[in-house]
Amino acid sequence: MKHPTQADWNPASDEVLRDQRAAFDALRERCPVAHSDFLGWSVFRHADVVRALHDPATFSSVVSSHVSVPNGMDPPEHTAYRRLIEPYFAPGRMAAFAPACRQIAALQVASLLAPDEVELMDALAHPFAVRVQCEFLGWPAPMHEALRLWTRKNHQATLAGDRVAMASIAREFEGYVDDLLRSRHTPGQHPEHDIAASLLVQEVNGRPLRDDEIASILRNWTVGEVGTIAASIGILAHYLAEHTELQHRLRAQPSLLPAAIDEILRMHGPLVANRRMATRPVELGGRQIDAGERVSLNWIAANRDPAVFSNPDEFSLDRDPAANLLYGAGIHVCPGAPLARMELIVVMEELLGQTEMISLPASKPPTLAVYPASGFDRLPLQVR
Repeated sequence: MKHPTQADWNPASDEVLRDQRAAFDALRERCPVAHSDFLGWSVFRHADVVRALHDPATFSSVVSSHVSVPNGMDPPEHTAYRRLIEPYFAPGRMAAFAPACRQIAALQVASLLAPDEVELMDALAHPFAVRVQCEFLGWPAPMHEALRLWTRKNHQATLAGDRVAMASIAREFEGYVDDLLRSRHTPGQHPEHDIAASLLVQEVNGRPLRDDEIASILRNWTVGEVGTIAASIGILAHYLAEHTELQHRLRAQPSLLPAAIDEILRMHGPLVANRRMATRPVELGGRQIDAGERVSLNWIAANRDPAVFSNPDEFSLDRDPAANLLYGAGIHVCPGAPLARMELIVVMEELLGQTEMISLPASKPPTLAVYPASGFDRLPLQVR
C-alpha cells in the first residue's frame, strides 16, 4: 500500500483523547500501521513493534538533533553509554535504596488516611514519584516543587507539539543540572551516594562525560521515571478499586504483587509510545515507509494485541512475561526497570498494607489523562 494522501487518523481528536486505549485497539485491528500529520507512522501490532525494536539499523532511535543519552542513540555509540548507565540500576544499588524508598512511600500513604476521600494523583502518585526520584538522584528537597512543575510544563509542550517551548524547557532542566554540577565540583562530596557527582567522574570512550551528556542522562531518567511512575500508581490503584477481590487477594498474598503489577500495567500501559526514524525504505504492516520518516511504536496497543494476549482485558497471572512490552525490548529495553519495579512494589505494599479498602466514589468519576500521558489526570478514591 502506498503512502496515504490523507491522514489515517488524528491523535488529537476528541475520540482518541476521550479513551486512548479504545482508539488504539480499534486502529490496531483496522489500520495497524497508520499515518497522521502529528506522529508520522504509528505502529500498533505487537509483532510489528517487536520487529522494529529488534532492528535498530532500520528503525533508528536518533530522532532529534539534541543530545539524548542513551535513548536517542544507535549502536555502536549507544553500547558504550548503555554500559556506563546499567550499573546504577544493579541489584546492590536497588537493595541499598529500598529503605529510603519504603520510608517515602510509607509517609506518603499515611498522609492519605486522614480524609475518607482523596484525589490520588495529587495526594500520592505525583508527590511520591517526584520525591523518590529526587532521593534516588541525590537531589535536595527544594528541587521537589521545581521538578513537579517542570514535568507538567514538559507534558503540556509535548501535547501542543510546541518545539520552541520544548527546547526552552530542555534548557531549563539543563540549568538545574548545571547548578547541581557546580556544587558537586566542591570538595567533600561522596560520588557513590550522589548520582550527579558520580557521573562527573565517569568516562566514555576514554574521556570524561560532558556536562550536556550528564544533563541528558538525568533528564531522560527524570522524564522516564516521574511521569510513568505517577501514571502507574494511578492505574494500579484504580484497577484495584474496581476489583476488590484482587485487592483482598494481594493483601493476603503480597508475593503475587510483582506479577500482578506487570499484568495490570500491560492492560493499561503508563507510557503511550516511543519514537523511531526509518533509515531506509521499509514495508511494515502492508504500508511503505520511506527513509527519514517518523515512526511511533505504540506500547499500549501492542500490549493489548489479542494475537499475543488472549482476552487482553482479562487479568491473568499465567501469561508469558517475556511477551509483555511494559519495559520495552531489544537494545533499548528500559535500564531503569529494576528501579521502577521496586518503587511500584513498595508503594503498592504500603497502600494495601495501610488500608482495609480502596474504592471508587460513585459521585466523582475519574478523568483519563491524554496524550502524551496515560493513566489518569484525576482519580478520586475512598480509602479506609
